Amino acid sequence: MENRQNFPFVPFFYFFCLLGFVFIQAEAAVKKYQFDIQVRNVSRLCHAKPIVTVNGMFPGPTIYVREGDRALVNVTNSARYNMSIHWHGLKQYRNGWADGPAYITQCPIKTGNSYVYDFNVTGQRGTLWWHAHIFWLRATVYGAIVIMPKQGTPFPFPQPEREENILLGEWWNKDVEALVKQGNKLGLPPSISDAHTINGKPGPLFPCSDKHTFAMEVEQRKTYLLRIINAALNDELFFAIAGHNLTVVEVDAVYTKPFTTQAILIAPGQTTNVLVQASQVPSRYFMAARPFMDAPLSIDNKTATAILQYKGIPNTVLPILPQLPAPNDTNFALSYNAKLRSLNSPQFPANVPLKVDRHLFYTIGLGINPCPTCPNGTQLIAALNNITFVMPQIGLLQAHYFNIKGVFRIDFPDRPPTPFNYTGAPLTANLGTKLGTRLSKVAFNSTVELVLQDTNLLSVESHPIHLHGYNFFIVGTGVGNFDPSKDPAKFNLVDPPERNTVGVPTGGWTAIRFSADNPGVWFMHCHLELHTSWGLKTAFVVENGKGPDQSVLPPPKDLPPC
Repeated sequence: MENRQNFPFVPFFYFFCLLGFVFIQAEAAVKKYQFDIQVRNVSRLCHAKPIVTVNGMFPGPTIYVREGDRALVNVTNSARYNMSIHWHGLKQYRNGWADGPAYITQCPIKTGNSYVYDFNVTGQRGTLWWHAHIFWLRATVYGAIVIMPKQGTPFPFPQPEREENILLGEWWNKDVEALVKQGNKLGLPPSISDAHTINGKPGPLFPCSDKHTFAMEVEQRKTYLLRIINAALNDELFFAIAGHNLTVVEVDAVYTKPFTTQAILIAPGQTTNVLVQASQVPSRYFMAARPFMDAPLSIDNKTATAILQYKGIPNTVLPILPQLPAPNDTNFALSYNAKLRSLNSPQFPANVPLKVDRHLFYTIGLGINPCPTCPNGTQLIAALNNITFVMPQIGLLQAHYFNIKGVFRIDFPDRPPTPFNYTGAPLTANLGTKLGTRLSKVAFNSTVELVLQDTNLLSVESHPIHLHGYNFFIVGTGVGNFDPSKDPAKFNLVDPPERNTVGVPTGGWTAIRFSADNPGVWFMHCHLELHTSWGLKTAFVVENGKGPDQSVLPPPKDLPPC
């Protein structure tokens, strides 16, 4: 009798053990972070100023997750500015509520309030990053996202001895938000940055910066993985290390066919992983970052430096500077980008859409619109298909989800209203644009081909275009005007690079393809902060599918109110 009474206890005991094990396993896959948005005094270039930070850190903390994890990031805003954080490159499947761009997928987090960004990291591994997505606050509010492969899955390249995050940024001595406001009043760009930075530090070529220099110690014959992120606001950058080749193995968290180069080119918003072998004579070597600009525009052309230091070498040894490409080296830029190819292995295939349902052609241009309050009576602006985007007062995703009328229109044109010689002589007349909150509706699971065409309205320029919620394949690129009868024959539909941000070449075009399998409202904009603030942006409304897991998830309870 006694035995019979005790018998049920055994399976229940195992059941609870098992439950505990499952619970521990599940717990291990939830990564929780607390982001306190707070103002801190920071000194650079002999200037001290208050800056907005996360947890008092500049750059901010790194988010470490593993593919398949769930992340919960509680953002508490103690600064005087409204805040929102974008997890740049994370696909946020059905979950635009966690994407972060202010007034696109959410209203900002007001001072004194909090919001938990709750998202799954599915089918992605590599280097991404996070940044403020409101005003120009990402000048100081940014950090790395490191997604490790699933447990037991090795890198498809030699295992490095160690990894290091390299965040490239810009620094202004003055308050950036004040400079932007002043520029807007004048209808002109704000003043250019005073320095570039590597991990928040400009390096010893700048005044008062000996102590503001990032250094990385290496041991001879060992291999290191650098996770490089361009967090600069307005500059494409070259990056190199004196005496050392870089082997590119990943861009925008997608593995590439490895290739070796003396320097890389990286646009704002992009990430690049490189392997570096410490194979040189032990010494101190400069890492250096400097802008690429092949258009007649003024930029901050100063060089940021950091130090690669072999173990045992004293700090008194003067570092060697690398040979960076010339600031206007178009040939290097084009040939470097042409070398990028998806790994396209059985484990990491390049699933390029071969059949296209929707062909889009968007021109990228600058313009001049009337501005009664500006000294000249005009202001510089930017546009896609001659439409300067007007930001709404509530989140576009809320308006879409709750069917709120009058917030946006879905009549963004598939092609420019008037075709012209896009990259001919500079066009300086009829530079007015149309204003509107106009979006493009896309059917669920349809395949989209979008040709992005630079124009010579005022000036040609390279534009890094970022699409939220998706990766895309860069199937073609060229200089001059896109030719729909000849250029598609040259498209790479086998192993094109897969990215979330693409540099449209100066006076040229880029063709991208993606499958619209992620329902919601997804922002697309130039990642030069200047151009975004001037209206070089739009969004896609991707419709829900018919399946139970093919529609936008309901909004979280703590979504910030408008």
